[in-house]
Amino acid sequence: MTKHIEHRIFYSHSPKAVWEYLTKAELIAQWLMPNDFLPVIGHEFRFTTKPMPQFDLDGIFYCKVLEIVPFKKLVYTWTSGPGNGTFTVDSVVEWELIAKDNGTELLLKHSGRMENADVYTAMHKGWLGNMNKMDNLLNTAAHGSTQA
Repeated sequence: MTKHIEHRIFYSHSPKAVWEYLTKAELIAQWLMPNDFLPVIGHEFRFTTKPMPQFDLDGIFYCKVLEIVPFKKLVYTWTSGPGNGTFTVDSVVEWELIAKDNGTELLLKHSGRMENADVYTAMHKGWLGNMNKMDNLLNTAAHGSTQA
């Protein structure tokens, strides 16, 4: 079943600062999951977490970078399943950064096939929580740099 998740959050940080949290593997790992992301079109990478049998997911999200517009847009595939070569999630994640009011509006669009309604509900809530986690990390990093 095709589903669509959309969240929009304002960060009081520059598009460059937000972009770093979307494109540097070590920073992505702080707010989302361990990964081997590289900001290169065509790069195949994975996010990894513990298996989630209640959602029929093995904890590995297979991704491929589709589009990069530095400081403005990042798009990648997002595929997962129970680990037997079957994929119950076959979707695309799109991030759009909009410079606004001395900060950045970040728009997340995640759409595609998500066969399990519980997976969709968990991802909808999870993305929002993770975007808020990124905001906390950005605020902590900014506060730390003013104290140095």
